[in-house]
Amino acid sequence: MTALSHVRWGIVGCGAVTEVKSGPAFSKVPDASLVAVMRRDGEKARDYAARHGVQRWYDDAAALIADPDVDAVYIATPPSSHREYALMAIAAGKPVYVEKPMAIDHAECMAIVEAGRAAGVPVFVAYYRRMLPRFRRIAALLAEGAIGVPRLVNVLLHHPFEARYQDPANLPWTVRPELSGGGIFVDIGCHTLDILDFLLGPIVQARGMVSHQMDAYPAEDTVAMAFSFGSGVLGTGLWNFCADRREDRVEIVGDRGRLVFATFGEGPIRLEAGDRVEDILIANPAHIQQPLIESIVAELTGKGVCPSTAETGARTSWVMDQVLRPWLV
Repeated sequence: MTALSHVRWGIVGCGAVTEVKSGPAFSKVPDASLVAVMRRDGEKARDYAARHGVQRWYDDAAALIADPDVDAVYIATPPSSHREYALMAIAAGKPVYVEKPMAIDHAECMAIVEAGRAAGVPVFVAYYRRMLPRFRRIAALLAEGAIGVPRLVNVLLHHPFEARYQDPANLPWTVRPELSGGGIFVDIGCHTLDILDFLLGPIVQARGMVSHQMDAYPAEDTVAMAFSFGSGVLGTGLWNFCADRREDRVEIVGDRGRLVFATFGEGPIRLEAGDRVEDILIANPAHIQQPLIESIVAELTGKGVCPSTAETGARTSWVMDQVLRPWLV
């Protein structure tokens, strides 16, 4: 598509994730502005627009997408509606930025990929860690051979069981598979799988087991998996959301050292390589999606390339499907 000189954004689904993580960034990056927002609850959309200084608001997604003053669409609804709204925006010829996970499953992701390709409309996915400085530094350390040749990856993410999951009549959408595609593993575990794709290349095989240890909601609360990359690197992962404490650890083991870091925390990146032991502290930006949004705007204005595309986002959903789908009944 023809490069834009300035990207006017509209948000479909201006909920909690857009308050700080993403929404304000659209008007803070060069060559971009946020001009319209939508939420099915019109009063909440109006309130969001007033608080964030946005020109107009809608309670209908089709109306926002059809707005001639909206050049690109950010879809921040639950995954169950990502495919519908993404296809709607693509049909209107408008670039799409979709929240993660990209859709309810890999098949829906591929429908978006194929529609974007056929129409020549770019699609991006909100795996924003690909542009965060801390993960860029990890990528640079791997590229310079700081730990030698990567051999193994170990992932650990544990959370205590939260009170908000105790009321079966009022469960968050994140643990309702018909809305999210799975449970908390899908909602946040996808970030780790995607950043590993960025750091080490695509995962080409994945197998796993799932469990409902608390039996508190329809989705799984525990996942154990093994996976391999095209390079031959092997990995394991354990996700548990009814543990005694929070733990967040990714370890990449090489033949000359190792890197240890958190997916979600801002603690130091630990580099151990022979006599070299280094703790590297890199803070996240105030609006954590801003670096990725900057790369999207740069691509849409012909000044750069975004590393989180429909193709890469679909790969992460494929990995999760390999683990979850065999256990669906």
